[in-house]
This record gives sequence, C-alpha cells and structure tokens, in this order.
Amino acid sequence: MSELVTRVARRLRHAYAREEDPSSVGGHAAALAAFAGYTAAWAAAVLSRGRPLPERPEPWDLALTSVATFRLSRLVSKGAVTRPLRAPFTEYRGPQGPAEVHEEPRDGATHTVGELVSCPFCLSVWTVTTLTAAGLLWPRATRTVTGALTALAGADVLQLAYSALTEKVTGGDD
Repeated sequence: MSELVTRVARRLRHAYAREEDPSSVGGHAAALAAFAGYTAAWAAAVLSRGRPLPERPEPWDLALTSVATFRLSRLVSKGAVTRPLRAPFTEYRGPQGPAEVHEEPRDGATHTVGELVSCPFCLSVWTVTTLTAAGLLWPRATRTVTGALTALAGADVLQLAYSALTEKVTGGDD
C-alpha cells in the first residue's frame, strides 16, 4: 500500500510542479490513504455487527450530526483549550475569536497533520465519518453525544448573542 501511495505522490508532485509548494501533495496523498483506511476500518466494524444499514438517514439524526460535526471540528481545530492536542503539529499565531486561536502548520514531516488539525473544514470530514459510524454501532450513545454537542453549539450562539447585545446596549463600556 505504501508503495502505491509513494508512486501516486510522485506523479502528483510532477503534475503540480508549478505549484508554490508541490511537496504538500505527497502529504495529502498519504492523508487520503489514511482516511481510506480509517473509513474501511469503520465499515468493517459496522459490517461485523451484522446490522442492516438504515434505508435513509433520519432527519433528526442528520440535524444533530451536522451541528455536532461543526462544533466538535471547531473545538478540536480552533479551541484554545485544545491547543495541547495541536501543539506538536502547529505554531501559535494569535487569538482568532472568542475562545479560539489561529495556528499555522509546522514545516516538515508533520505539516499535513498540522493542516488537518488546524482546519475545521478538513477535520469535519473525519469527524462526520466517526459520528456516522458510531451512530450505526451505538445509536443511543451517539445521539447523546451529538445532542450534547448540539446543545454546546446552541450555548455558543447564546453567549455570542448576549455579548453582542451587551456591547450594543452599553456601547462597549464595561
């Protein structure tokens, strides 16, 4: 498998030779291979349980999973409290928003991992895969987790709305 990834990475690097940083193509190819393996492992776990897949997702589960994916991906990739998880792969650049930080991937072998863990859009693909598979294996527990993450997202909206309203009413004076 690693030989195939290496060959594909070389071809992609050559095809993108005019890019500013063609070396990232190899890391992205490795990340795609890792994601394929991750997804295959979840699929095998779901299939081993022998439970049939639902005909279609339930709308309520889609809503919970969407909001939970957003919140968890943002918490892991931007949260100030989760900086220790990203620190080996990123460099701190400064605050970004309420309780969030801006980080850039470190150079070197861990650059692609740094991109993944500091980008909520990139991380959301892994997050939704995890939550979807977990929902197939452990539906009640997963609904509890996605419900809690959805409530957290709702609380965030209320906190931001409260701050904006307070600032408007007081004119920014404390």
